[in-house]
Amino acid sequence: MPLDFKLYDTEGFYDELIQPTGAPRPGAKILVGRIESLQDGEIIARQKAAEAAMYNMGITFTVYGNDESTEKIFPFDIVPRIVEAKDWEYIERGLKQRIHALNLFLDDIYHKQKILKDKIIPADMILSASSFRPQCVGLDVPRGIWCHITGTDLIRDRDGQHYVLEDNLRCPSGVSYVLENRQVLKRTLPVAFEASRVRAVDDYPARLLETLQFLAPDNISSPTVVVLTPGMYNSAYFEHSFLAQQMGVELVEGSDLVVMDGSVHMRTTRGFQRVDVIYRRIDDDFIDPKTFRADSVLGVPGLMDVYRNGRVALANAPGTGIADDKAVYTYLPQIVKYYLGEDMILPNVPTHICADEKEREYVLANLDKLVVKATNESGGYGMLVGPHSTKAQQAEFAELIRKNPRNYIAQPTLALSRAPVLVGDHFEGRHIDLRPYILYGKDIYVVPGGLTRVALKKGSLVVNSSQGGGSKDTWVLS
Repeated sequence: MPLDFKLYDTEGFYDELIQPTGAPRPGAKILVGRIESLQDGEIIARQKAAEAAMYNMGITFTVYGNDESTEKIFPFDIVPRIVEAKDWEYIERGLKQRIHALNLFLDDIYHKQKILKDKIIPADMILSASSFRPQCVGLDVPRGIWCHITGTDLIRDRDGQHYVLEDNLRCPSGVSYVLENRQVLKRTLPVAFEASRVRAVDDYPARLLETLQFLAPDNISSPTVVVLTPGMYNSAYFEHSFLAQQMGVELVEGSDLVVMDGSVHMRTTRGFQRVDVIYRRIDDDFIDPKTFRADSVLGVPGLMDVYRNGRVALANAPGTGIADDKAVYTYLPQIVKYYLGEDMILPNVPTHICADEKEREYVLANLDKLVVKATNESGGYGMLVGPHSTKAQQAEFAELIRKNPRNYIAQPTLALSRAPVLVGDHFEGRHIDLRPYILYGKDIYVVPGGLTRVALKKGSLVVNSSQGGGSKDTWVLS
């Protein structure tokens, strides 16, 4: 039997491709028509070919604590997610506004702290956060930009409204999968791709390099850029090496760099070469043992002194993690209003801060209905999905919240939108989110697409690759 969507059931969720009537959404008509026109078994054969291509390209991520194998091929589904032009225009405006406001917030927090003095955010909320870096107070960053590369997680609820789930301003990962997914799918569904007039994402490495070069010290006409990785055992090492290769720059580890004569230099076979811009994929704690964790062997001793003196640029700037904090996230509407005088375009998911006594009591009484998250964790760790949890897990989280209320927030369990996934010989709906990538250099640029992550387990709401999720190509239509 040829595969079609006649028996596909949206089950009351917002589906990105198929309307509740069973008809494709306007932007998906070409794709659905093309899939349904393929001969028996053809779409399954193409899925297998796409997986083989991924395997041969070595597109992997690392799972820590997995006994079988640490290196995993990133699961990929052949049916792309489609974003229509009018939806993208709204998302793009909302993200540009958000990043602009967050950058002003970071600059203020590490300088005059006006937003705290004006009591828009409780000072203790910022100063007690593990991601706030006192070492960065008074730091003047190149061009006044703190967050050069951001990955913001978006979801869509049952009513079709987009919400921001969280911001990732430290070392956001996943953009390499966006680029590789596109390469694979252009070859796998070429006719549908061409006819759908999909916006290109291939220029991301060139735009990233341009953003990084823009940060270089003024007196450098041809800046040397490097990507700093913790090494091959890091979960995103594939991406670090991929982006360095695509930009045509060196991939380095901390031991490859040294501070001398007030600058950072890279060891090469021809001697030392000065480095002007470092795209660091290492957390703040580990980048300089003289400033942050003294036991770090991943960083470069003395790097922060060179940075403070304006003789090297770092992307993202140290200290940006405070804008990732999930308790700070709850104040985004106030942050946007305070710095830009505007209402927030893309809303947050309604959020309860456990540091507030009343809200904490509500959360503790409703753990079976809410999603509870640690404010400073990522990757789906430190999280309780209430409706899918046991009484024992709820009791454990209640104890954690009571011990350290500042460290937890809770949100309602949203009905994440879904998209069709090829399961055996038919299509089934699976929950998805979207991580667009934003570059902040001369101006703010949003890559027209992003990483659509898929919860491959039926009914699961957890899309992270570390928790068993996969991905799809994201087609933003012209």
